[in-house]
Amino acid sequence: MAENIYITEETAAGDEDGPLAGKRVAIKDNISTEGIRTTCGSAMLEEYVPPYDATVVERLKDAGATVAGKANMDEFGMGTTTETSAFGATDNPAAPGHVPGGSSGGSAAAVAAGEADLALGSDTGGSVRCPAAFCGVVGIKPTYGLVSRYGLVAYANSLEQIGPLAPTVEEAAELLDVISGPDPNDATTRDAGADSDYAAAADGDVDGLEIGVPTELVEGADDGVVEQFWSAIDDLEAQGASYHEVSLPSVEHAVEAYYVIAMSEASSNLARFDGVRYGHSGGFDGNWNEMFAQARREGFGDEVKRRILLGTYALSAGYHDKYYKKAQDARAWVKQDFDEALSDADVLASPTMPIPPFELGESLDDPLKMYLADANTVPVNLADLPAISVPAGETDGLPVGLQLVAPAFDEETLVRAGSALE
Repeated sequence: MAENIYITEETAAGDEDGPLAGKRVAIKDNISTEGIRTTCGSAMLEEYVPPYDATVVERLKDAGATVAGKANMDEFGMGTTTETSAFGATDNPAAPGHVPGGSSGGSAAAVAAGEADLALGSDTGGSVRCPAAFCGVVGIKPTYGLVSRYGLVAYANSLEQIGPLAPTVEEAAELLDVISGPDPNDATTRDAGADSDYAAAADGDVDGLEIGVPTELVEGADDGVVEQFWSAIDDLEAQGASYHEVSLPSVEHAVEAYYVIAMSEASSNLARFDGVRYGHSGGFDGNWNEMFAQARREGFGDEVKRRILLGTYALSAGYHDKYYKKAQDARAWVKQDFDEALSDADVLASPTMPIPPFELGESLDDPLKMYLADANTVPVNLADLPAISVPAGETDGLPVGLQLVAPAFDEETLVRAGSALE
């Protein structure tokens, strides 16, 4: 078994029958599970046991699935390697000695190692697709609003979605069928997905499919990754698809815009962890401010502190317009570019990650290297679109993923196109 896949190895049985009967599903540790510890990979919540199930967990149990355990993750979802977890790094079962990707690294590793049949992760800027690519499994980031976020401990509310990880596209689609659809507890959900049958779309029929290839998302990638990418496009062409190159000039600014928005939302969301209502306590010696500071100093890791500080700075009175407002303008531009590119294509295709998996420990001293690795995935979250990562071979023995992006709520086309590569 690959090292450190689960933070909490506790199971919860679902109903006896249902579409997922007998399936074991690993749950990322930022998704609420009644009676089972939910830590978000942080010392701040080391002892927190939620009193309720997230909507997605409820739906899994109703569908007959068993919770296999709580999967390791980057602390509060902040990272690309699952090395910022307070409970130690997870090894990559598909490439031992390398990171499994993040922040849903434990979830992807559980599927890759056979420690779970399926898994749930959450994707704020690539956190389902990155570990799917690095571990050689399938990961879907649904359209914003397709899957309920009730019971997900928020990192950046306007960006993140819960998504499935599975060995095959069809199995990922089956899991998406179970968790998607409106939820009265989450006002951002839509009616789409209420009666979905995404699994039926996994027929591999790509005859006549038009693929747009954004040059900006291929140019900067590692040579071996680019080679596998074009080999996958050739495979789709051989099955009747065609491709043309498109340009997304705005993606040059997507990573900066993403980190300003995500860190700003994170600084606001994480303000609730004060050691009073819940979370690690700083002990009380008569000085409230000192108590809060101590709780947060001891409870949060370096990466989380870094993002809270940067987000608080970006939202502060003198800098709000200079950073946060500009980032929101860039987000609108990214969305416009994607919509335009998709007006002439059924899907857009790129490498999921521009590089193969880092070696364990390689990116820890250079946060910027880690942030830039998200260049191909974060634009999709800014544009609120669905995307899938499917395995596309290996370079130097390390897994490579192909990312497909579709128009909003067109998960069926993603599933159909992705299944043609299996």
